[in-house]
Amino acid sequence: MRSGASSSTTFSAERRAIARYFVVGGVAACVDIGLFMLLARGMGLAYQPVGAGTFVLATLVNYVLSVRFVFVSGARFGRKSEIALVYVVSAVGLGINALMLWAGVELAHASLFLSKIAATGTVFFWNYFARR
Repeated sequence: MRSGASSSTTFSAERRAIARYFVVGGVAACVDIGLFMLLARGMGLAYQPVGAGTFVLATLVNYVLSVRFVFVSGARFGRKSEIALVYVVSAVGLGINALMLWAGVELAHASLFLSKIAATGTVFFWNYFARR
């Protein structure tokens, strides 16, 4: 028979990890969206290459902060496998980001800002569930 205390403790630890991931994701999202808007809207650069560049930078910020504050590095995989997995998850996330930006701007005729917010939110959840 399983103890209720251990499942309660596990649930509580999971909630804390999710809360920390939201904070880390918020910091990375600020980097991504802030630089995206500065470069794409403020400087008039093409949104797709800018979106890819700011996504890559924000992913680096997210990885460093996640390893430090959210996930235990090397807990499930060796270091090399973990890094490879991060790149795979990030590559899929970059594809989702690009598709969402394109669909928002070109199909829905939404603003760059709203399209980027939608893309960032979608990728946030993809990254969390893929990395846990």
